[in-house]
Amino acid sequence: MSQDPTQPNPDATRLGLVSDCGSCFGLCCVALPFAASADFAVDKDAGRPCGNLQSDFRCGIHAELRERGFTGCTVFDCFGAGQKVSQITFGGEDWRQAPRTARRMFDAFPVMRQLHELLQYLAEALARPAARSIRGELRRALDETEALTYGTPEELAGLDVAAHRGEVNALLLRTSELVRAEVPGRKKERRGADLMGARLRRADLRGANLRGAYLIAADLTGADLRLADLIGADLRDADLSGADLTGSLFLTRAQLTAAKGDDRTTLPPELGRPAHW
Repeated sequence: MSQDPTQPNPDATRLGLVSDCGSCFGLCCVALPFAASADFAVDKDAGRPCGNLQSDFRCGIHAELRERGFTGCTVFDCFGAGQKVSQITFGGEDWRQAPRTARRMFDAFPVMRQLHELLQYLAEALARPAARSIRGELRRALDETEALTYGTPEELAGLDVAAHRGEVNALLLRTSELVRAEVPGRKKERRGADLMGARLRRADLRGANLRGAYLIAADLTGADLRLADLIGADLRDADLSGADLTGSLFLTRAQLTAAKGDDRTTLPPELGRPAHW
């Protein structure tokens, strides 16, 4: 039986793939580096706490991140990896009270984030009726990936994530081909294409392959993106006003938050409309 698209994805819900910052020890604010740019107001090295991180692991300027030059923070999504590392991998022992855990925790977090991102994609693939012919393979891949998330800090740090991602991506690509085959006619193949600033207003991109495409600041107002594969597409400052993204593949909240849109933008029901639109 296929999933009702208006209901929460049961696999994603079970796996805890939505970030819960209240159960995390501010890992994205410490473990990851960032450079002064349009996305971040200052430089920060990996392993050094952001100056806005408070003693309770909350952000001191959370309500003003965009206004204070930290747009990148509003876009970032750990897919629930932060609370997994904090509460499961390290059993709720935080790096401030137990400094010996800090380096191991910070090394484990980026790996866990990649695994949780893969779980997000696999959960979506499993819910796609068109992928029923490979559902068994997708389920095994999800189970194997989930098992990896319960590894020790040392096992996580030593994991060849790239190799595992390659195996999972082959299944995701097959899922994409099966889903997009439902769109009649020839579909646009723009995988990895440089479409920065492209004028794609009202473009027919239904069922298009836009995997990893650079759509930074592209004009996609009124574009038809139904059933388009958007995995890894860079949508920073892309204008999605009035665009139709119904059924689009592997679209994430982070991609939408990085883009611009309005109340006419049609989104998959499981993805909320960004507050700044």
